[in-house]
Amino acid sequence: MQIKLLFTLFITTIISQYSFGQYTEMINTNRPGVSQGAFSVGKNVLQFEAGMSLGKEKHSLLNTETNGLNIDYSIRYGFWKERLEVSFIGDFQSNNITYTNFTPEEKRSVANFKSNTLGLKYLIYDPYRKKVLEGPNLYSWKKNNRFQVEDLIPAVALYVGANFDYIDEDVVNPFVPPRDNTISPKFVLSTQNNWIGGWVFVTNLIVDRVTTDYPTYGYIVTLTHATNRYFSIFLENQGFKSDFYSDQLIRGGAAVLVNKDFHVDLSLTYSLKDTPSMFYGRVGAAYRFDMHKQDEYLEDEAKDKLKSKKDKKKEKKEKRLDDFTPDNNG
Repeated sequence: MQIKLLFTLFITTIISQYSFGQYTEMINTNRPGVSQGAFSVGKNVLQFEAGMSLGKEKHSLLNTETNGLNIDYSIRYGFWKERLEVSFIGDFQSNNITYTNFTPEEKRSVANFKSNTLGLKYLIYDPYRKKVLEGPNLYSWKKNNRFQVEDLIPAVALYVGANFDYIDEDVVNPFVPPRDNTISPKFVLSTQNNWIGGWVFVTNLIVDRVTTDYPTYGYIVTLTHATNRYFSIFLENQGFKSDFYSDQLIRGGAAVLVNKDFHVDLSLTYSLKDTPSMFYGRVGAAYRFDMHKQDEYLEDEAKDKLKSKKDKKKEKKEKRLDDFTPDNNG
């Protein structure tokens, strides 16, 4: 009996780390990739994520060579419900461009915001909640530690945001499509699979700026593997298409957990086309202010389920008492 109890506690701990979605004891970030996971940071958690990229671009048709600097940033906050978070996500680009088809070569510098988006993300469906509430299988170690068909069912979240593009009649922003309106919508459908062994698979389907003349449609797939409690590696593919700009990008890198509230990461980005070709190195960090008090997501539902079971037992007991009648010989 004691062995079963220890085994139950052990498996429950593992499931809590990899399956239970919202608040976690350790920081849960969207870095070092650029995809959005399905889960929020947790209620009353304020989180900052930022990175700096340096790289080169070369355009075979325009005959340009560019040294680029990019700064990306996000602020995330979980409020009201464990499933919900509000975020402000953006990035700033600075390019030093050399036109190689001129003699002597001409140079030009441009710098502006590529995006600034304010949005809400809500977890629509969480298949891991049921697993946690039901608990592990006490009679089969294999069933708790091997891949199963139901593991293919992901958590699903919907992100709805508004782009706030900087537009100045006197200054052309080359990083955003030309338009009259500065605000446009962005939608992201996020799915996330947490697999045994420290594997996490995230997909994003993106519809962006659909109210403008240059809507963008794209996707991101990210596979992350935690090799141990403090170190993880990832591989990511991003594709997007619009009449303004299209690309296919490959990313890879690693992240290190410094402590439960702070992590640092390093990654590389490579473009699969030559208009322009692109190669960037990126370093970043994430830090959270953890003001989370109670894990309502698990505790409340577990209590409700337990209470429901007790109520049913009580009802059955009362029914048996009500239906009891002594026989004639009693």
